[in-house]
Amino acid sequence: MKHTAQVVVRTYECDSYRHVNNAVYLNYLEYARMEFLRACGFDYKGLVAAGYYLYITRVDIRYTASAVLDDQLFIDTEQVKLKRIWGTFHQTVYKADGTVCAEADVTWACVTADSKPSPIPDAFLVAGLTPGSP
Repeated sequence: MKHTAQVVVRTYECDSYRHVNNAVYLNYLEYARMEFLRACGFDYKGLVAAGYYLYITRVDIRYTASAVLDDQLFIDTEQVKLKRIWGTFHQTVYKADGTVCAEADVTWACVTADSKPSPIPDAFLVAGLTPGSP
């Protein structure tokens, strides 16, 4: 499943060079992943209530173009790998004209409340987490 979220660049996200600060892209990616999970029916609140969390373990990000104040950005999110305990999202941030600002591969792991790696409980394995699912 691929999901697209949208954001508009706000003043406080820009640095002294007047473009979106590199660290802000991590917030955009987080927002888009949560929107992806909502769209595919993943019960994140239920997962937490059951004593599990999804921790980000790695972010490999490549910046390719600047975004500036008031740019409308789109963030495509797609699950590209799923194992018993972890998975990887591929995310692309781009402008309305198609210019790619950043691409990232974000790896996550399921952990218990005491931060021990754990398989995702079967009740939370929704179709959208399977790479290539519609």
